[in-house]
Amino acid sequence: MIQRIQSIFLLLASACAFSLFAFPFATAPLNQSTVFADGLYNLQDNMGLLVLFCLAGLLTFIGIFLFRNRKTQLLVNRIAITANIIGLVLAIVLFMNDSQNMAQNVNPDDGIGAYLPFVFLVFAFLANHFINKDEKLVQSMDRLR
Repeated sequence: MIQRIQSIFLLLASACAFSLFAFPFATAPLNQSTVFADGLYNLQDNMGLLVLFCLAGLLTFIGIFLFRNRKTQLLVNRIAITANIIGLVLAIVLFMNDSQNMAQNVNPDDGIGAYLPFVFLVFAFLANHFINKDEKLVQSMDRLR
């Protein structure tokens, strides 16, 4: 049902993915590196990051309305989790590659956006847990009939 707890977790996961547009991964003083050219490391710095985190947010939001088909809801949520993990790895790889080009005295400060993909994963895994719990409940009720 749409009022179940997994819907809340899916909505919170989607909000975490979309809030990456507002919160940068890291900030640093302006320098000549490619990632920190504007002083921020955020989704707009790479098209892959933008696509992966938008995909993760959209899929979790769509998953809210797939409550009638729990198997499809689980599949969509797992794809969103995979997109988030790939986006997180890509963000770390891009940051590490660019950190070699930064000046030695520049220390970037991590922002709220650095933690949001991890919060997304927590909410998405909790949603998966409760979707599985509902699926088992429905299967046990079908056995009783």
